[in-house]
Amino acid sequence: MRLAKASPISQPTRRGVLRLAALAGVAALAAGCTTSLAPITEEFQRGYILDQAALDQVTPGMGAQEVLELMGTPSTVSTVGNQSWYYISQTTRRRGAFNRQDVVDQTVAAIYFTPQLRVERKALYGLEDGVIFDFISRETPTGGAEQSFVRQLFRGVTSWNPIAPGQ
Repeated sequence: MRLAKASPISQPTRRGVLRLAALAGVAALAAGCTTSLAPITEEFQRGYILDQAALDQVTPGMGAQEVLELMGTPSTVSTVGNQSWYYISQTTRRRGAFNRQDVVDQTVAAIYFTPQLRVERKALYGLEDGVIFDFISRETPTGGAEQSFVRQLFRGVTSWNPIAPGQ
């Protein structure tokens, strides 16, 4: 009785398998490098999410405690007397993971109080009404930044101010 010898994989078949594996690897790498036609866009919501129904319930004459229970803690309050409360909401969008974020919408609900902490009036401001509120500032503002360079130059040398009204 003769046993048949198991034949090893022939040389041409082994080369074909290696070529096929290499081709599959290159195809996988190439697929990972392609970009889609539509870039990935991420949207972020920051701050207070405004509940319009709650804001509509705030009426003149209402006490500060009632407003606090209805609207929640404000994003910020005025620095003098706590007579203005601001609820700030901002929506930003960025295209791609490492791109900068652009502000696409901003809402500021302002509630103004009397000295007795009763609601005097309320207002709703949007992005078109003012300056973009910077939630995370990476800059320290310096004194005198609001003045022009020429005004600061003359003010440092003399007391004469060429831009001041009435002089």
